Amino acid sequence: MNPKLLTKAVQEYIDANLKADVNHIALAKSKFDGISSSELAGQILSKKKAEKKLPRWFHTPGIYYPSALSIEQTSSEITASYKSKLAIGHSLIDLTGGFGIDANYFAKQVDTVTHCEINSELSEIAAHNANILESNNIEFKAVDGMEFIKSTSQRYDTIYVDPARRASMGKVFMLKDCTPDVSSNLDLLLKKSGRLLIKTAPLLDITAGLNELKQVSEIHIVSVKNECKELLWVINHDFTDEPKIFAAALNETEKIFSFKKSESHINLKYAENLSTFKYLYEPDTALLKSGAFNLIGERYHLVKLHPQTQLYASNIINNSFPGRIFEILQQLTTTDLRKATNLTGNIIVRNYPAKPEDLSKKYKIKSAQDQFLIFTKTGGNENIILSARIIQHY
Repeated sequence: MNPKLLTKAVQEYIDANLKADVNHIALAKSKFDGISSSELAGQILSKKKAEKKLPRWFHTPGIYYPSALSIEQTSSEITASYKSKLAIGHSLIDLTGGFGIDANYFAKQVDTVTHCEINSELSEIAAHNANILESNNIEFKAVDGMEFIKSTSQRYDTIYVDPARRASMGKVFMLKDCTPDVSSNLDLLLKKSGRLLIKTAPLLDITAGLNELKQVSEIHIVSVKNECKELLWVINHDFTDEPKIFAAALNETEKIFSFKKSESHINLKYAENLSTFKYLYEPDTALLKSGAFNLIGERYHLVKLHPQTQLYASNIINNSFPGRIFEILQQLTTTDLRKATNLTGNIIVRNYPAKPEDLSKKYKIKSAQDQFLIFTKTGGNENIILSARIIQHY
């Protein structure tokens, strides 16, 4: 951490060059003594990446930024705020603290937070920023969090850990392929806490996770603007019941769909014909990750199009639905498409034997802001095309 980067002149330079070419800055001669061009470029690039993801950090003077990779890997503020509400008690330890976004939000919920980060420079950066942000109830330790929790006699109300995939691994679908190895140290972590909160990548299979873990009380599937960001596993050492699953869509408003797996095993009628329906519903990705496809229809009083088509129809608008809602304007045939001129609409393909790019090329379809062409299938295995207008975004 180079403190010279925090001087007024350098900070003004960084702010003035947020739209500049960082590669050009990195290759040019530095304008400041004791600061390399690569350091300047690194601060600019990281701050640019933080603008939408970390608005509080971006708009606070005096923030020191780590590498762009650290910004990419850290939680966003919106997801950190959500997970902070899952902490219990007065004390929390973050075993994999990183840039400190989660720790800062946990500090709003509990009395004391311990931030562990094995990278000493990143630990120093996180501590500096916490001071700037006046998060004064966080203690920073430049240590391996798992080794620290093994050696300490202290017990915490909540332990939080964000295991990363091992460098040698590609896409990770199981916890045993991550570090720190939570599954092998589960008994220790439960002994040292009242609640264990684990963040994993959204690719992790829920069934596989339940097989690796025990005493899981809640699973939170968190998405932002229809992109699944993370899975959160809540483990309580005295829990023996069936876990509850939460699909949380975090957009302008927070919409949460919760259920127990045993509730999802229900039968549902499928739409043989869409001519009597006015609206089409498309679930948010968090809802889809939950696998509660039939339960979605029952809860929101919707008719599912097809067993393998995760779209639903209705004659009413329910704005509490986590996902997009379309007004069905017209049902079309491929003949209609071939005859049409100046065909416009954003293409959605669900359980239809063609790719969006091929359909766009074949029928010369141009994109449009609020108009859609939805290629899908009904319960009678009929391929259909719907012209629709979006009336609710994610």
